[in-house]
Amino acid sequence: WYQRRVREAVVSTQSTGSMAAYKPEKGVPVDEVTSHRIRITLTSRNLKSLEKVCTDLIMGAKQKELHVTGPVRLPNKNLKITTRKTPCGEGSKTWDRFEMKIHKRVIDLKSPSETVKQITSISIEPGVEVEVTIADS
Repeated sequence: WYQRRVREAVVSTQSTGSMAAYKPEKGVPVDEVTSHRIRITLTSRNLKSLEKVCTDLIMGAKQKELHVTGPVRLPNKNLKITTRKTPCGEGSKTWDRFEMKIHKRVIDLKSPSETVKQITSISIEPGVEVEVTIADS
């Protein structure tokens, strides 16, 4: 990587005649936008609505030309309840088994916090919970 860096410095000095293209000069303001690592966690019982919200968020982020990682599919939570069918306890011993699956997706973005408000302002399907966590990078 060192040789590549030296070649870039040589090419930049040949084109401009100084090291101005390689290092910023003192006193010249450098445009730096503070970008944050943003983690969006989506949970839902309905898989179709969850996938729709994921694709909408990713399409909005790619239109803004942001660095997107995901959606990462986390393992489902299977909540199971087994109950007796008869309320009084008489009769044959038959059982009902109920199951609820909770699906979870994680999307990571690297962008300024202002654009996240624009991205997450899309219409979110009912039953989908969105959690946004912002960390400095």
